[in-house]
Amino acid sequence: MSIHMHREIDQLKVSLLELCGTVEEQLADAVRAVLDRDPNLADRVERRDEEIDRREIEIEESALKLLALYQPVALDLRFVIAFIKINNDLERIGDLAVNIARKARNLSQFEPLRLPVDIDAMWKNVKAMVRDSVDSLVQTNAELAEEVCRRDEIVDRQKRDCRVTIEKLLATQPEAVQPLLQYLAVSRNLERAADHATNIAEDVIYLVRGRIPRHQAAGNL
Repeated sequence: MSIHMHREIDQLKVSLLELCGTVEEQLADAVRAVLDRDPNLADRVERRDEEIDRREIEIEESALKLLALYQPVALDLRFVIAFIKINNDLERIGDLAVNIARKARNLSQFEPLRLPVDIDAMWKNVKAMVRDSVDSLVQTNAELAEEVCRRDEIVDRQKRDCRVTIEKLLATQPEAVQPLLQYLAVSRNLERAADHATNIAEDVIYLVRGRIPRHQAAGNL
């Protein structure tokens, strides 16, 4: 029975990696829609969200079935619980991609505006965090997960810089209020995606080391 259970756990890993790849693609297309002001690409991102929702449900059902059928304990139990939580975080990142795509559609209605912030650089950091967080799970690599957590501050700083820049522009370019607010919302959604990647990494640290990093940090205050 243990062999069968571990085969199903391996299949869950594969399913999560596939979902992660789809979510990465969604985010990439959403950001590209913003940079290119492409409403058609934005529409495609929104349509594909149903696929992510469907796959998230399938993975959760498989994990719950595994729990009921094999009643895993110790590390195996923590693995399956981590899968369920990480699966949810990936679905939420997919939702954020849709939010970004909607901002891209809104931006396409305005005259082109010189991009006030480096959205592409911020996206590249978020993409690396998402990929490395899931890789840390597959490899049960707590060191990689900790590196993801540390990089969250970089994205937080990029979002703060974006906010400061846009607030200054709002004061001097009142005619560009709407597109500037769309860019601000994009940066906020990217920062939230990084937060979900951090959640995944923290779950991996708990899985491997049996401690919850955010609780430990709170205790050190």
